[in-house]
Amino acid sequence: MTITAAKLPLDNSFASLPPAFYTRLMPTPLPAPYLVGVSDTAAALVGLDPAHLNQSDYVDLLTGNLVPEQSQPLAAVYSGHQFGVWAGQLGDGRAILLGNMDSAAGPLELQWKGAGLTPYSRMGDGRAVLRSSIREFLCSEAMHALGIPTSRALSVTGSDQGVMRETPETAAVVVRMAPTFVRFGSFEHWFYQNKPEQLRQLADYVIDRFYPPLREAANPYQALLEEVTRRTAHLIAHWQAVGFMHGVMNTDNMSILGQTLDYGPFGFMEAFDSQHICNHTDQQGRYSYAMQPQIGHWNCYALGQALLPLIGEVEAAQAALDVYQPAFANKIEALLRAKLGLTTEQEGDHALFDAMFALMQANSVDFTQFFRALGKLQVADPATDAPLRDQFLDRPAFDAWAAEYRARLRAEGSVDAARRVAMDKVNPKYVLRNYLAQLAIEKAQNKDFTEVARLLKVLQRPFDEQPEHEHYAALPPDWASHLEVSCSS
Repeated sequence: MTITAAKLPLDNSFASLPPAFYTRLMPTPLPAPYLVGVSDTAAALVGLDPAHLNQSDYVDLLTGNLVPEQSQPLAAVYSGHQFGVWAGQLGDGRAILLGNMDSAAGPLELQWKGAGLTPYSRMGDGRAVLRSSIREFLCSEAMHALGIPTSRALSVTGSDQGVMRETPETAAVVVRMAPTFVRFGSFEHWFYQNKPEQLRQLADYVIDRFYPPLREAANPYQALLEEVTRRTAHLIAHWQAVGFMHGVMNTDNMSILGQTLDYGPFGFMEAFDSQHICNHTDQQGRYSYAMQPQIGHWNCYALGQALLPLIGEVEAAQAALDVYQPAFANKIEALLRAKLGLTTEQEGDHALFDAMFALMQANSVDFTQFFRALGKLQVADPATDAPLRDQFLDRPAFDAWAAEYRARLRAEGSVDAARRVAMDKVNPKYVLRNYLAQLAIEKAQNKDFTEVARLLKVLQRPFDEQPEHEHYAALPPDWASHLEVSCSS
């Protein structure tokens, strides 16, 4: 049975909270919208036929020009720390929640991003631009394919309506999906306003809807902080292991479910530099690659502060936060062992990892290409190392590390063929490099959306060889070194 856009089966659990948590409003239409891209797999999650989404009524729906009868559109209020500084009230400045739809894994909220002004837009215009919308659309789906917890992106639509940023651009809307868009800053909002009743209402909503087993804990609010802290540590370990940099790890961009949320000036590591800053706005490097684990911990402390009135005792909150460092350390070490094809844990592993990253740093080795090529290493035949070895200017230094790595592989009886299969399942060949996104954006700005679709399909199979798409795994061209991404979108 075909679901018409107007009859989209929607509920809105967030709307069951008191009116202080949001503002009900309608999206602002865009003139003559057009479909830029659709994720077939995201559509399937909520029972939508991708073939229908290019019909005019669905394009209107995906843009915010048509509001389904069962929708209860709203923009949520929250606050947050931005770049470590308390920023006060923020809220959905350009995001409007349609409601939630059922999926096999539970209800998913659908949200327009870029659908117009809200009471929380502050000095903004409530719009998103085509450039950043395509980046969020592609990266949301790429991260999911990499196995990293993330919000999803159903679609991106565009319009010729002008939007002024550093230069004139055109408007776009992303429909993104997640079980909830509640974030750390949602709790900070009520804590800093000294409104414990609203704080409790929000915490109870999150526990009952997303963490029901925690209701049985002796202190459910402490249990909530502990579980969110653990999930956040695991999430950032996943980011580090694939070389992903979020770029704006403000507390208002941190999901209460431990998912990657709010794709702004993100980036995937290319020439390895642990101090790399992917966000041009981040002049101090607060959100550099190396800082992400520490900032994740800092953000959990901010959440712990907000939940303290409910938890009751500082010691109980501290105990919950103490899970972060061991959770991160255990997860990142497990992920790195998998990336190196190691099936056992041995005492010298940490030193082997540290030496590897130091070597990559000294030689500016491409993150993705290195780990993918490492799977081809043969334990008994260093003469076959040439393609991997040639990634390093200091080849004797690589040879020394490779000898240690080979000794480690021999110690557990590693078999080349089986190890390569296992490593290829965790070391992607394809990631969303900035230059690939830029090429797709430039074509889309000229109404050619074929590259958006093609790149999406490549990124949905990041671990497969895809020989017909080999060029998508290439090093960035020289011109790509001038690309910059910032908080402007």
